[in-house]
Amino acid sequence: MTLIKSISGIRGTIGGKAGDGLTPIDIVKFTAAYGSWVINKTQNKKIVLGRDARISGEMVNNLVIGTLQGLGVEVIDLGLSTTPTVEIAVPLEKAGGGIILTASHNPKQWNALKLLNEKGEFISDADGKEVLEIAENADFSFADVNELGKVTANDTYLQKHIDSILALPLVDVEAIKKANFKIAIDCVNSSGGIFIPALLKALGVTTMYELYCEPNGEFPHNPEPLPENLTEISKVVQAKRADLGIVVDPDVDRLCFVNEDGTMFGEEYTLVAVADYILKNTPGNTVSNLSSTRALRVVTEKAGATYNAAAVGEVNVVNQMKATNAIIGGEGNGGIIYPESHYGRDALVGIALFLSHLAKAGTTISVLRSTYPAYHISKNKITLTPEMDIDSLLIKVQEKYKDQQISTIDGLKIDFENEWVHLRRSNTEPIIRIYSEAENETIAENLANKIISDIKEILKLN
Repeated sequence: MTLIKSISGIRGTIGGKAGDGLTPIDIVKFTAAYGSWVINKTQNKKIVLGRDARISGEMVNNLVIGTLQGLGVEVIDLGLSTTPTVEIAVPLEKAGGGIILTASHNPKQWNALKLLNEKGEFISDADGKEVLEIAENADFSFADVNELGKVTANDTYLQKHIDSILALPLVDVEAIKKANFKIAIDCVNSSGGIFIPALLKALGVTTMYELYCEPNGEFPHNPEPLPENLTEISKVVQAKRADLGIVVDPDVDRLCFVNEDGTMFGEEYTLVAVADYILKNTPGNTVSNLSSTRALRVVTEKAGATYNAAAVGEVNVVNQMKATNAIIGGEGNGGIIYPESHYGRDALVGIALFLSHLAKAGTTISVLRSTYPAYHISKNKITLTPEMDIDSLLIKVQEKYKDQQISTIDGLKIDFENEWVHLRRSNTEPIIRIYSEAENETIAENLANKIISDIKEILKLN
């Protein structure tokens, strides 16, 4: 059983003993801490709640609602929703914060409380530490019987979210209609199965091939949208001669595409393509995290703008975007952050902008992909054990490569002339992520294997 408390929220596997997994006791404790933090910080007793369709969602939802009511909080319950939809709803509801019940790309045994501030953005690291301290000290007080919070179910935000997307100036519904796209979609049996077809219909797409769009939480494959998990939609795209495939994760904040020939567009290139479209129409800067492809920097500089890198984590990317007045940003895992809409990763916004771009390009998706710099990222990981001293390990790797360009703002990133490698502890899993990128897949793999070999040698010497 696993329980992880981080900048990304409270995430864990369902079941087990309290403190070891995400048990009902842990859910109540951290919900009470967060609700108390919202009340103390904003003097606002309204919180928006939404969830993805995973199996444990209803149980967790009931516990969270009851706990917030116990604090005297008014709960606006969106029910089955998406992370970006809840983010949009918080300021529209004039709420003090929001909670999304989702473990994102993690398998079905996981769930999590993702925590938002009054702007509908993820809480900062400092705010997160305050919440954890409140939880640790059980520093919360519940309301008496006459001041219990009420619950209001609100199912209007699917349409409100879609309407806000259609109103974006760079979303060209007429161009999308005229293109008459045939699109296959894989929504991994979560809330995307409700939201993606509704959005595509609103954009004028009339031919859809729906794969795993029943929001029952029974993920038919690993829900992380990586090529090895997307073999079925690849076959559907080819069999139906679709123009493209669209894949989202369970809470619809990650987005990737499948080319018309069944090959992968590459989740790293979701942001690159959308940024290219934005930059062609709006001057401004871009941001992605340290583990994202160099291709965004190339596209940005080609447009005469400035690219900046941030530490991994949506809140870090958002902070860097605000600091540099970026007009588009996100993460190489298929996360699009478009401030014209809101400061949060949003696959729905990404779909609308990408389809506008593809429709106006007047070409196939594979040809569009070929217009971007060709980089290959190798994604590897090492499972952590209790005896591993991560900080010491990274210092020793840094010393070995001290003659290269080094960044330590988030783990360790080593920049070589034509490739890079990034090592960092995951915010969401007990692993070290090792990402490497080069112009050739083999070189990227070899670089990753060399670093992994270095790590094993260091661990052996300790």
